[in-house]
Amino acid sequence: MLVGRWCRLCSLCSRVVYGTGGGWRAPTGHDSLKCANTADVHHWGTLTPKRLYQSAFGDLYDNESVQTYVRQQMREHRDLSEKLEHAHLSETDRKVLVKKHAELLPLASVFGSIEQALKDLEEVHSLLHGSAGATDEDQQLSQLLKEEEAQISHKILTLRKDLIKALVPADPLDPSDVVLEVVSGRTTGGDICQQFTREMFDMYQGFASYKNWDFEVYNYTPAEYGGLHHAALRIAGENVYRHLKHEGGTHRVQRIPEVGLSSRMQRIHTGTMTVIILPQPVEFDINIDPKDLRIDTFRSRGAGGQSVNTTDSAVRIVHLPTGITAECQQTRSQLQNRDTAMRMLRARVYQSIMGKETEQRHTARKQQVGTRSQSDRIRTYNFSQDRVTDHRTGYVSRDIKEFTRGGRALDDLICDVLEHAEKEALLEVVDGSSSLNRPESGLTAE
Repeated sequence: MLVGRWCRLCSLCSRVVYGTGGGWRAPTGHDSLKCANTADVHHWGTLTPKRLYQSAFGDLYDNESVQTYVRQQMREHRDLSEKLEHAHLSETDRKVLVKKHAELLPLASVFGSIEQALKDLEEVHSLLHGSAGATDEDQQLSQLLKEEEAQISHKILTLRKDLIKALVPADPLDPSDVVLEVVSGRTTGGDICQQFTREMFDMYQGFASYKNWDFEVYNYTPAEYGGLHHAALRIAGENVYRHLKHEGGTHRVQRIPEVGLSSRMQRIHTGTMTVIILPQPVEFDINIDPKDLRIDTFRSRGAGGQSVNTTDSAVRIVHLPTGITAECQQTRSQLQNRDTAMRMLRARVYQSIMGKETEQRHTARKQQVGTRSQSDRIRTYNFSQDRVTDHRTGYVSRDIKEFTRGGRALDDLICDVLEHAEKEALLEVVDGSSSLNRPESGLTAE
């Protein structure tokens, strides 16, 4: 169908080009670009800057600082291409340049596609200008050209989003599996916090099933009335950390309790629980000296029965230099519990080290945009109003029961938060690049 339309379009265009009254002229360059029906499609360098936080992801294309950064990257890509053509490079230097060139290649490819689409749009506009006439053929050509104009404009907007995504710095931990912990809050009305913690555990278990991820429980400490004090679990699959890394933090619940002591008051209670996300890279670059560990064994806590509270199968491991602790009592085997506790300890030590490096790297940034530490309240689940609100982006989801099943509704919110975080990451890179290229204060060119 598309081929047939193009054949008709080319046939009509040839009549306009070679006809006696068409008045068609060849395009003269990007300066002649006029977007009659697509006023938001422009060329680089002619756009008005906008605040990044108040715009859609693709609209970051319009930001002047982002455009400057893209031009810098494209110049670097061209310079690398020229350097790689020289045969006198050493093997070591060539490997470094090839790696950097490969990193910039996706961005250069999208940028080139945008430039080509803009040229195509310009040609369509030139044809539209030359096809003005009263004949049926002229009107038919104008209709086809307008359809083509709309398609190219839509393509340009899509490529804009692809270009911004190519600019976002990659997190090397994104492909990692995670250790996820849910911890009940210690506020007044502990039973509502414990019940909410169990619901959050069920929600993430449902989300793992929705994403076809593996779900393995490391530790599960139940509470009264069907609640949950604490649970630690491992989730493995494709890009697990990328999707769950922003779930870490304090989650708040507002509801009239259905069970427990708080339910007798029949009024809205507020409780909290905390989600902790620990990445588990394929290779841990951590050396833990066995001399720095204290390993304790104790009897499992549970409802009783055989092998429960009768054998020292539970294991607690303490990393003495940092005071970080991990324990497991999930199985009857002390050896298996020890292995599980050790994996949890390594993940927590790794997170502690990475957290200190990240804090040092982003101190100045946090002073401007606020912290994203796990002590901050990130989300409220208001059962009385049937609403979930994420306080970082303002995203609101209705039908709270459907949301806590961990399916499409949770996935939509996670994607929105991820997009917002990628905006911030891109802004940080752009600001850093601008500060490096900005002349020092007090220095003027003479």
